[in-house]
Amino acid sequence: MRTHRLTRRQVLQGLAATSLALPLLGRKAFGAAPAPSKVTPGLIEAAKKEGEAIWYTAVDLPVAERLGKAFEAKYPGMTLRVERSGGERIFQRISQEYGSNLHKVDVVNSSDAAHFVVWKREGMLAPYVPEDVALHYPKDQQDPDGLFATWRAWLCVIGYNTKLVKKEDAPKSYKDLLDPKWMGKIVKAHPGYSGTILTATYQIARDVGWDYFEKLSKQKVMQVQSSADPPKRLALGERAIMADGNEYNLFQLKEKGDPVEIVYPTEGTPLIVGPTGVLKDAPHPNGARLFQSYLFSPEAQKLMVDFGGLRSFHALVKDKEGRTPLKDIKLMKDDPVAVEKQADEIKAKYTSYFKV
Repeated sequence: MRTHRLTRRQVLQGLAATSLALPLLGRKAFGAAPAPSKVTPGLIEAAKKEGEAIWYTAVDLPVAERLGKAFEAKYPGMTLRVERSGGERIFQRISQEYGSNLHKVDVVNSSDAAHFVVWKREGMLAPYVPEDVALHYPKDQQDPDGLFATWRAWLCVIGYNTKLVKKEDAPKSYKDLLDPKWMGKIVKAHPGYSGTILTATYQIARDVGWDYFEKLSKQKVMQVQSSADPPKRLALGERAIMADGNEYNLFQLKEKGDPVEIVYPTEGTPLIVGPTGVLKDAPHPNGARLFQSYLFSPEAQKLMVDFGGLRSFHALVKDKEGRTPLKDIKLMKDDPVAVEKQADEIKAKYTSYFKV
């Protein structure tokens, strides 16, 4: 049975039919961001009275759960409830909940930065700037109105199974994936499910061309959903090559001894940023702010990098030794505003090629 998925246009039309939709289209800037917020004893006490925080996130579940346990250990008496799903599913879930006047989420992280363009426009985010964000993050990774910031960053990469493919034979570019020798040997994820793949599809189509996807669709590709799925299929040997997927999953697999290797395509590698923000109608507003501050702390960022294989923009947090630094990789440019505008068109065009 095919699950019906709402488009962004349908979501926004639905919001417009409720009192929750604010006439923000074309609105001037919100104004200056609020002053940075420290974690004070007062905030901790207020959060403990609420007792919990609810986090909708697209990060890998083991990473989310590890962060949740670390947060609970740091703040005894607090419980973090993790709700993990793909970025596009999170977007739809929040839209449906708010359309029904249900406010179940405190803090949200998506793998599609374009979602924050919509949530900001619809007035659904609360201004809150953790002190670490103000002191240690580049300005281009912070919303100017203080509504969200880039909590994590990662790359969408090509990969191969080292038992099935020799290093000298491995693809080095997107063009190489079109070689007939990879027919029936490729796995890739879907932009209709994964915000990572939606963003990567936009960047690749812009920089390489839609004809690449049209030709790739004829390679008898194994189609999966999440951007975390191709690395797992690769490690199991179900496919020799992955056309896209999370760099951080390949880091995790490789570092525990699985036969996988990362390829940074010569045309450029899509850079994905995953912002995090506090919901204006959060059911646990103090718990939300405490957890938001924790997520941007050096402690949480270091855990995210070392255990999760992600990239951090925190100036005091460095990449794990042995991993290729971002400065040494040719990157494609992220553009959340363009992705938000073109999302439905990207998904439709992709589906027309891959028939899924």
